[in-house]
Amino acid sequence: MRVLLTGGGTGGHIYPALAIAAELKRRVPGCELLYVGTREGLESRIVPRAGLPFATVSARGLMRKGPREMAAGLLSLTRGLWQADRILARFRPDVVVGTGGYVAAPVALAAVRRRIPVVIQEQNAVPGATNRLLARWARAVCVPFADAGRFFPAGTPLVVTGNPVRPEIVTVTREAARARLGLDRAEPVVLVTGGSRGAERINRAALELAVAVTGWQEGVLLWACGERYHAEFRSRLEQRLAEVGRPAGRRVRLFPYIDDMPAAYAAADLYVGRAGATTLAEITVRGLPAVLVPSPHVAHHEQDENARVLERAGAAVVIPDAECTGPRLVALVQELLQAPDRLATMARASRQLGRPDATAAIVERVLEVARAALPAESR
Repeated sequence: MRVLLTGGGTGGHIYPALAIAAELKRRVPGCELLYVGTREGLESRIVPRAGLPFATVSARGLMRKGPREMAAGLLSLTRGLWQADRILARFRPDVVVGTGGYVAAPVALAAVRRRIPVVIQEQNAVPGATNRLLARWARAVCVPFADAGRFFPAGTPLVVTGNPVRPEIVTVTREAARARLGLDRAEPVVLVTGGSRGAERINRAALELAVAVTGWQEGVLLWACGERYHAEFRSRLEQRLAEVGRPAGRRVRLFPYIDDMPAAYAAADLYVGRAGATTLAEITVRGLPAVLVPSPHVAHHEQDENARVLERAGAAVVIPDAECTGPRLVALVQELLQAPDRLATMARASRQLGRPDATAAIVERVLEVARAALPAESR
């Protein structure tokens, strides 16, 4: 069996596809996989590191202001369709799986034109524009919650599965993770990230948290600030610590990006960051309490919807982006770390929301769609 996966731009589209790929390899020995993304996207770095064959097409958003950018987007889509068609002709997949992002559009549309079945995996409570477009031609659309179905056209073949997570998110132990990261077994660890691209508001608050942590008796901050912010916030952190006369030492670890997120989640006692659907699937499978700062820049306020699910369950505290200041974040993190019973209650609520079987359910539907498209004598 040959399966082509596509999705990109952010980790929220890439990691679900990698989780599906890992489960396909486990379930179908000899399964041939190909991942299609863009040359500029984060997937161009992450996917090859995961050991998957990788090909690229042109893709960019069409929802832009001004006729020039719209024309450029249409030109890119046309080029991407042609490139995707050539890739499909060479690879000849039995099924195409799209996880969202601009790149999924030309690949899935080229597959539809070739009568190759398409399965869509949507991560958010409010579906993205690409997946809403592609759903009308998909043989199956896997969604995280039943309520997401109201955003798709009538008759869409919806399947409620939850969101997939990479197997290593579940399997790595706390002890092994802390050893991998060089952390003390018992010390409280706070993980802060603004997502794969970083978030300036969270970074500004995290800077104050980093300074505060260096003055605590115990505690470690793992802070992924994003590639584009790394030089700036490394310099600002060094300046602030020089002002207070305290070194970062081993208390504050500042990264542009954490490649080993499974270890970071497993080692952490508290997560602080955005409320992307994939991130929330990962922290709930781990049973990790959270302080969530939904992005105000995401269409349809989908991160607000995602975050409120955890807040209502008692698994997270939500801070609106505009209210995420250094003093508020420092006070809240300190309050939570000093209340182990409250953290334990939040951890139990988080774990109850996790769907460790989501990847298997999605792969089962992918295999059903692929088999149904085969000639009867080949099934």
